[in-house]
Amino acid sequence: MDNPFSLENKTILVTGASSGIGRQIAISTAGMGASLYISGRNTERLNETLQLLPRAGHTHNTADLTNESELDVLVDASPNLDGLVLSSGIVQTLPFKFASHLALDNMMQANFYAPVLLLNKLLRKKKLNKGCSVVFISSIAGNFTGTKGNSMYSASKGAINAMQKVIAVELAAQKIRVNNVSPAMVKTGMLDNATVFSTEQIEQDEKNYPLGYGEPLDVANGVIYLLSDASKWVTGISLILDGGFTIQ
Repeated sequence: MDNPFSLENKTILVTGASSGIGRQIAISTAGMGASLYISGRNTERLNETLQLLPRAGHTHNTADLTNESELDVLVDASPNLDGLVLSSGIVQTLPFKFASHLALDNMMQANFYAPVLLLNKLLRKKKLNKGCSVVFISSIAGNFTGTKGNSMYSASKGAINAMQKVIAVELAAQKIRVNNVSPAMVKTGMLDNATVFSTEQIEQDEKNYPLGYGEPLDVANGVIYLLSDASKWVTGISLILDGGFTIQ
């Protein structure tokens, strides 16, 4: 029986692949048979990801997606794609009263403008094959929860979720699907190195999750579903991955 979750013969671009969730998505999609074109800002860490990918033949391109010239180089070098995972982004915890024009600009540049403009440029260059699946990495903070200190981050992810729905409708005629995964708290290096919250605070927060915090692999598995033919009738959705957090 054919495996509908297989990514054999699919070429997929993963941004933010130099660490964390993006790195695991790259590893997992390659493990499902995809040929990877990966991008990240840190050359050393991106090379580490490349070495971790199963099989040979994958390519990479170091790029800061907030820099338009580097974005253009990434697009021009891209092969035609069957899948696109927009995983790059930043997190900054800051109470709303301390938000500034500059801080908002930095957040929106990294989390909203960069992935949206990358998708726009790939479309203009006709780099997305018919049947391509686009997956934004969003967050439950975008539409489903509100957390103190998270207003700018929530706004950037909410903007992604809103635009994604319209793009999904516009591209449906080309059989290009556009979805997002919206994780809650995931155990990554960013969490290990957190300075805003103490270990005790993080441990206490995890108790609010019926299934505990997630792992990067949990997010990667959701992305594989949306990239695969198993989800060929799915577009415009937010796939919530939260260990039961939002059902309470």
